[in-house]
Amino acid sequence: MTELTCVVVGGGYAGINAVKEMLKYSKQPKNMKKLKLVLLDKNLYHLRKVLLFKPAASKTNITIPLRTLFPENVEVIQAEVTKVEPKTKKLFYQNDQGDKTSMSYDILIVAMGSIVRQPDRLQGGITLANLDDANTIRMFWHENLQKASQEKDEKERQRLMTVAVAGAGISGIETSAELAYRVQEDAKEMGLNPKLVKIILINTEKRLFSMGPAKVSDQLEHRLSTAGITILHERRAVHEKDGMLLLTNGEKLPVGLCVWTLGLLPNPQLRTIGLPLTPEGYMVVDSSYRVKDAPGVYSIGDCARIVDPFNGQEDGKTCKEATAQATRLMKIVAADIHGRKAPLHKGFMDFFCFSLGPDKGMAWIGLGKLNIVVKGKLGWKLRKFTWNSASLIK
Repeated sequence: MTELTCVVVGGGYAGINAVKEMLKYSKQPKNMKKLKLVLLDKNLYHLRKVLLFKPAASKTNITIPLRTLFPENVEVIQAEVTKVEPKTKKLFYQNDQGDKTSMSYDILIVAMGSIVRQPDRLQGGITLANLDDANTIRMFWHENLQKASQEKDEKERQRLMTVAVAGAGISGIETSAELAYRVQEDAKEMGLNPKLVKIILINTEKRLFSMGPAKVSDQLEHRLSTAGITILHERRAVHEKDGMLLLTNGEKLPVGLCVWTLGLLPNPQLRTIGLPLTPEGYMVVDSSYRVKDAPGVYSIGDCARIVDPFNGQEDGKTCKEATAQATRLMKIVAADIHGRKAPLHKGFMDFFCFSLGPDKGMAWIGLGKLNIVVKGKLGWKLRKFTWNSASLIK
């Protein structure tokens, strides 16, 4: 039986699901070729990135060791890719000790993901971009509450108890909701009036969740407002300095903390490895996830621009799309190995979930003209299911 080396680069949602699916392929007895699976990532753990708002609000572990996910049949290498040579099918990388080396591959799956968009450092505040940032945010607002409990001046106390979240995408919405609950709870424990806690969500658009129906946006806004969150529409945060947040309309908000949640950008490391990219920095792939001019190389997840060939719609950049792409990718790779016609990409249905604080959530499913909205605990269970399934948690 011929053995093929399949290397997956990236231990995020797309990467671990790609490994899971390729393991399924390698275990099928009818296949004439065996796979040697290698997972390469700069960390030895899978970061549940969509849950970064959790450690920003309370001490929470959102990492899973890659060896826990794949205890056998997968070689895990802690390293960063430096270059790909499609002609020779060689992958160059630098390990965690700084040593540079290379390996040959037959199949290469690039799932290097994205990074969080950062404001200019002079804009102040803290970006919710990684675990260190999340922990810093949690310590910052907690220290502010401690100061507020000793503060005699009412205006200064209110400033210390105010958190602004700049950016009202899914990350900003979920961060605001989690902070609203946790900061109020901690304020109560410190003898402060929890009603004085102000969480301000700054939205550049006319309404929340503009990709969905207005009816869903209204319900989402109502639930956030009920949780004690003030939403400012059609405004953009400019910078925070000395406890004052300036908005584009000239308004100044006294805040104890500004948290930036500005969305995602493709991993900038993609520009250094020698594979074709769009001007925006996404991997160029065909309708079967094959990277242009690179035989045997595929790409899925946040780092690739994937378009539905049937309607021209670009796929989203959330974990639900990544898991669906990984499942289809295994079928594509199997078809290419055996010389069969490969499946084409098909967009995920309109389905979005929001966490709105502990045990509270909301989900929207769009089926043509039919809009299904699930709220409360069931909405939370759907959200939790999407998180867990994407991270291979049963």
